[in-house]
Amino acid sequence: MTRIAIVEDEAAVREQLAGYVQRYTRQYGTQFEVTMFTDGVEILEDYRPVYDIIFLDVKMQHLDGMETARRIRELDSDVLLIFITNMAQYAIKGYAVGALDYVLKPVPYFAFSQQLQKAVNQLAKRTRHYLAVPVDGGMRRLDAATIYYIESEGHRVHFYTEDGDFSAPGALKALEEKLTGRLFARCNSGYLVNLAQVSGVQQNTVQVGPHELQISRPKRRAFLAALADYIGGEGA
Repeated sequence: MTRIAIVEDEAAVREQLAGYVQRYTRQYGTQFEVTMFTDGVEILEDYRPVYDIIFLDVKMQHLDGMETARRIRELDSDVLLIFITNMAQYAIKGYAVGALDYVLKPVPYFAFSQQLQKAVNQLAKRTRHYLAVPVDGGMRRLDAATIYYIESEGHRVHFYTEDGDFSAPGALKALEEKLTGRLFARCNSGYLVNLAQVSGVQQNTVQVGPHELQISRPKRRAFLAALADYIGGEGA
């Protein structure tokens, strides 16, 4: 489960952001564990690198967000920092401490959800996910990030990957369930595409690595929406 810390000295804003996280879970299904802190001093007290994402208010009474971020970075080089501020020029300084981005107050849900999606996508890239694929005479351990797409054919599936292509017994639906939350989507009923490998879409075709695949009419809207969410989360 993804762990979020919210560091904000205004109680109403803390509760608002926690509510936004719950709304995001209802919308996308991603589960989070949220811990709230009233200021930078509180989160730094006995700090351990257990959080994946920290939403950090810039202006706080006892210790401002920039100094808090600097001290967190000394203890935790991996956590994703997103600043909450009412002045953009303060947030720009955040890049010096490796902040992912910032959200301006008053915080609308859409802007918050875009930044949370961006952070979730970053975390997904860091986490390697392996599939155990049955092959003749044994099992193959396949890194999901290396997959271009998976094709269904009868009772077999064909894997097209950066390390070569191969086939195995199985069903596309079962693999789709295993890859839930791993940025895969169907461009038609027979192809499950790795959105991270998509380099372009033109009319009814999608370029996935070196492969050009057809996008079917029934799957087009959902596929393009999934791709837009992925791209938007990367670049928001």
